[in-house]
Amino acid sequence: MRKKTESESDIKRGGNNLFADLGYSDPDTHLLKAQLVSRIDEIIANNQLTQVQAAKLMGISQPDVSRLLKGQFRDVSLERIIRMLTRLGCEVDIVLKTPGRKRSSLVIHLRAANA
Repeated sequence: MRKKTESESDIKRGGNNLFADLGYSDPDTHLLKAQLVSRIDEIIANNQLTQVQAAKLMGISQPDVSRLLKGQFRDVSLERIIRMLTRLGCEVDIVLKTPGRKRSSLVIHLRAANA
């Protein structure tokens, strides 16, 4: 049987939220932002948009698009990211559930501005 090296014994399995594992404050919000920014990246790629075109649609500057897609979105509010998604043509539904219930208690629908 092979003996574990010191570096192998220090490896720990992470949880479902990398930001919590890394000790970020408010990791759930950061994970949600990352997931939404990932969706923005998919939309830009699927529509073969340049960063300049995407910036114009989202109402931000091209350098802001670049920073966003590089993962530098800590200071960008969740509301602003949702607004960017709607400007890209997404419909965003926010579903609120009471703990322990399978059905939603409230659904908020946000439609694209041009819809």
